[in-house]
Amino acid sequence: MRGAAVVGVLAVLGLATSWGETTKVVASWKRTPGALNRTVTQRTINSTICVHGWTSTIRPPVSYTNRLKLVQMRQYHESGSPSRYEEDHLIPLELGGHPTSPRNLWPEPRPRAETVDRIETSLKRQVCRGVLTLAQGRRRISLLKHSQG
Repeated sequence: MRGAAVVGVLAVLGLATSWGETTKVVASWKRTPGALNRTVTQRTINSTICVHGWTSTIRPPVSYTNRLKLVQMRQYHESGSPSRYEEDHLIPLELGGHPTSPRNLWPEPRPRAETVDRIETSLKRQVCRGVLTLAQGRRRISLLKHSQG
């Protein structure tokens, strides 16, 4: 998919952000395809992701993500200050992404990371309310990060 087609698909999915927003880094399907936390399934969402504060119990330490960010910035051919990036989960913890797998983490530029965080929270709320299935929420966020960053 290219440009307008991607924006059209994302708009239909409810994932388009501002029209003028651009992203320098898009998640690579090869390097960062996403990885799932096996304890989070559609059946377990009410005892995992839908419990307030649950993600803080599985979030990896900053020391781990900061080291990985430096490695992955080189893999993604990014330079400059690491503080300009957030080592982010492709499938977020709040949608049952694997907490530590390098296949689920990537250097997402700021301020794009903060914009996407709001989308992730919205998708989690829709999953917990039963508006979306867990699989639908995961597909939507993966499509967004692999096409727009």
